Amino acid sequence: MTNLFIDHILAATWTQTLLNIFLLILCLYPVVGSFFWFAGALSYRFLKTNKRDNDWQVIPPDKQPMITIMIPAHNEEIMIEETITYLFTALNYDNFEVLVMNDGSTDETAAIIKRLQATYPRLRTIDIVENKGKAHAFNIGMYFAKGDYILSNDADTIPEKDALMKYMNFFMHDRDMNTSAVTANMDVQNRTKLLGKSQTVEFSSIVGVIKRSQTSINDSMYAYSGANTLYKKSFLIDVGGFRQNRATEDISIAWDHQMVGAVPRFAPNIVFHMNVPETIHELYKQRKRWAQGGTEVWLTNIKKFLCHPIQRRYQLSMFVDSTLSIIWSFFFLITSVMFLILMGYFLITGNYERVFHGLMISFVFVTFEMLAGFMQLLAALLLDHRGAKLKYWFFAPLYMLFYWMINPITVVMTFIPALKTILGFGSGTWRSPERKSLQNKK
Repeated sequence: MTNLFIDHILAATWTQTLLNIFLLILCLYPVVGSFFWFAGALSYRFLKTNKRDNDWQVIPPDKQPMITIMIPAHNEEIMIEETITYLFTALNYDNFEVLVMNDGSTDETAAIIKRLQATYPRLRTIDIVENKGKAHAFNIGMYFAKGDYILSNDADTIPEKDALMKYMNFFMHDRDMNTSAVTANMDVQNRTKLLGKSQTVEFSSIVGVIKRSQTSINDSMYAYSGANTLYKKSFLIDVGGFRQNRATEDISIAWDHQMVGAVPRFAPNIVFHMNVPETIHELYKQRKRWAQGGTEVWLTNIKKFLCHPIQRRYQLSMFVDSTLSIIWSFFFLITSVMFLILMGYFLITGNYERVFHGLMISFVFVTFEMLAGFMQLLAALLLDHRGAKLKYWFFAPLYMLFYWMINPITVVMTFIPALKTILGFGSGTWRSPERKSLQNKK
């Protein structure tokens, strides 16, 4: 009887210890994560030997592989003409075509494309009667694409002039035979408003630090950039194309590629300029879609990692980080609500000392998180474009406070929709965000 009692106490003690360790990990997750990405970015900069950031060569016209620039378009009458004109007149590459997938547009998109075809013979289009989503349009288009390489290019995205030449340098050598896709470095072009300036800092953090860290560890990558990524068509076919019922086809295809042993590449030396949301409403909708897409790939692959962790060891870091991120999102919201309720109770009952202590402890955690975030962002802005964006560090506090708040909220809000998608009730249909002319965004 005594031994059973002692065993029960020991079991309870170990359970309590493990629970405390787990809660500590969740509390420190944002801080540890920021320092991890910071260290990974430095590792990429000083230790990684095969990154080829500035090592690229001009390919003669007679040796240039054929590239299909695919533009998915749904009601893009404001942007489509300027984008197509830029691609045909500015890119330093000869052997390419532009294939516009007109996905059920009800505006003047089709008429604009038809008019431009008289000027640009290498402009082709496929009209899809009913809007069924970006992934569906891509899957149809890749079988009509003449190129062995397909560049996804959103209707509001402008790649740098040497982008295609730099992209192809990642596929030219024997060591590149398993390279499935190369994703470029995002840059915000509509920076006139505070939200645009803040997202400039955010994208530098995500691209400049996180993707460098993922690449430096084991050439893994959580997501391609849907706005501008060059895919090797054979690898798209190998995984059955894009998943048509997913919220984010770019996140899904990145995980699918790595599950079959393909290697994604990040090219910070290739820059493309994209349009970002300029209102809180549009930004929240975008982040909800991203959060749902991330949860969907986690749910899709969770069984593979749990049943075959050794086989999936090279992608294990992605799975662990995604798992902690989702759990932390629920932890953050639940503990935040509990904290507010407790502070309200102490205020009502006149226990001001407990309120003071609670606020002080919260201030300590927030201070550590802000410090870690500042280090991550400073490294990002110094590495990205050789410090050209350092002036936007002023907007870092807004980014960190807003991003760390909205990210867990969107993860929790979209968890059930993501679960429904995995169970077969997902939809890939889309609606283009509100567009502005390129001249108005500069």
